[in-house]
Amino acid sequence: MAEFMTETEQRSAAVPHPGMAGGRRGRTGDAVADPNEEPPERHPDGRLEGQEAVALLERTRALVDPELRAALESLPGSMRRIALYHFGWQHADGSPATGNAGKAIRPALVLAAASALGGAAARTAAVRAAVAVELVHNFTLLHDDVMDRDTSRRHRPTVWSVFGDADAILAGDALQALALRLLAEDPHPAAGPAAVRLADCVVELCAGQHADTDLERRAPEEVGLDEVLAMAEAKTGALLGCACALGALYAGVGQEEVAALDGFGRQAGLAFQLIDDVIGIWGDPRHTGKPAGADLAARKKSLPVVAALSSGTQAAAELAELYAKPYISGDDEGIARTALAVDRAGGRDWAQAEAADRMAHAVQELSRAVPAPETAGGLLALAEFVTRRTS
Repeated sequence: MAEFMTETEQRSAAVPHPGMAGGRRGRTGDAVADPNEEPPERHPDGRLEGQEAVALLERTRALVDPELRAALESLPGSMRRIALYHFGWQHADGSPATGNAGKAIRPALVLAAASALGGAAARTAAVRAAVAVELVHNFTLLHDDVMDRDTSRRHRPTVWSVFGDADAILAGDALQALALRLLAEDPHPAAGPAAVRLADCVVELCAGQHADTDLERRAPEEVGLDEVLAMAEAKTGALLGCACALGALYAGVGQEEVAALDGFGRQAGLAFQLIDDVIGIWGDPRHTGKPAGADLAARKKSLPVVAALSSGTQAAAELAELYAKPYISGDDEGIARTALAVDRAGGRDWAQAEAADRMAHAVQELSRAVPAPETAGGLLALAEFVTRRTS
């Protein structure tokens, strides 16, 4: 007997799953949050969903920020001012600010992986590595904002829009150099292998960004879901995988465990990117700090968009027609129509289902290195957090 499906399920089923003939929905039954949903519920023990991750992120900032601030203060005056502005610690005129330095998800993964495999001593030893990962992440943000012409990040103007393209690019270069210097000066025996892995990761990040810019130059019908997923793994999954692997290296475990942690981070990173793309279309600007539908205005070939275009539905044809036209500034109605077309073609449903699948794969990878769930709690909490966030 044929399975009965709702209209929404039919749209989602029409979207092909990468590598699967005829496509599949890719659902695991795991819940993945809508970016505009109500706050998460409490567990039976009274603990708020996501509370553990928030506490981990706060502890990470407390451990990482002093070392991060010291690294930035070592920069020459002009670069220091730009870097401190980017991290929210100064205004553009150089006066002190108490802004938003970011969520610290990547350094938190370094420390959580070190703790899960090596305990508190390994976590303390890995602080420099965590700072290095955060510096690399922010180097990519500075460069991405220039290439994407994004004018807002963390609820304030982007560096290039304030200081110009050249200064933003140079500041990003300086952050990358600081990251490698931190590891070069670290006496821990894992610092050398960590530096090599981080350098390899930067190369992969650059390859992912190159793939992204190449995709943007191509017509929507020329872009396949498989290659967008591969781009997302290189551009986003690689650094989350590297963060987890660096934590494992500082815990002193073997290569098999390091590889498993890298796999965990990569799969969690893909889930992160899928939800990020959903937020980029349907997120609330009050939470995201970016205009509503910014990715659609830029005609980005994000994962929900490419999935929707691949669905073969009438809504997909409408979306292709809309994407073929340049965005006219201030056309909020056009953005709303485009977002609705992505939704009707199953793009949002597919992205949320695929994120749940990727998280299931991440948990499988994690169990190879950390079989005891109680030991892996921090990593699991952070992985869950990235798929339940709203900004």
